[in-house]
Amino acid sequence: MIRVIPTGPFQVNTLIVSLSGSDVFIVDPAACSFSEDEEAISSILAEERLNPVAFVLTHGHFDHVCGLSHLKKLYPEVPVLIHEADKAWIGKDGLELQKRSLSVCGVPVLLKSVEDMPEADGFISDGKSLFDSEPVKSACESGKIPGQSADELKKWEIVSTPGHSKGSVCLYNAGSNELIVGDTIFYDGTGRTDLPFGDGKEIRRSIKMIYERFPKDAKTYPGHEGSGFKLEYSRPLFY
Repeated sequence: MIRVIPTGPFQVNTLIVSLSGSDVFIVDPAACSFSEDEEAISSILAEERLNPVAFVLTHGHFDHVCGLSHLKKLYPEVPVLIHEADKAWIGKDGLELQKRSLSVCGVPVLLKSVEDMPEADGFISDGKSLFDSEPVKSACESGKIPGQSADELKKWEIVSTPGHSKGSVCLYNAGSNELIVGDTIFYDGTGRTDLPFGDGKEIRRSIKMIYERFPKDAKTYPGHEGSGFKLEYSRPLFY
């Protein structure tokens, strides 16, 4: 099951993805003090006694990561996972890139929301699963993450989809036919490519690959706007 919670200043679709029992992983946490919803995710986790095992980023842009600091303080042992090509967006050295992006977007006032970003704890790679990220794999092998949840993590394949950013990724679960696409595509369009390291040609290639590779009826979860629609209903005009 995937629960969608719009969070943060740009109403990112933060996803709480169920594994086994109370275990979950969180995709793109954006709830922060600026948007006055800092506890939107953590309150659900606490009230429902859910156990996060990973914070997964589809990419590193400010609007998708501004909730990390709050969650990492509450759950310091939970790893932050991102594609290595986007690691420069978070951590102590990420502020300059975020500042450039905020300037392009005309919202420099949001800089404070990304001033205290945690470092990446591990990386997700094309063709691998969430299980294969080193900190997750170690937690599974040590028993910190139970076997059934480890098996569920193995079902989530990482697919590199550069263009919106260098390290943009999608996640696909063939068993449940669920596709998490970040900001590569939306219900009625595509992600922008005018931020640092964005590339229009690359995003076109990524979108073409998505429509050729995944089932037309895959249940699709983008980073903004509507969620849970069939992939075939979101064919960009230029494809």
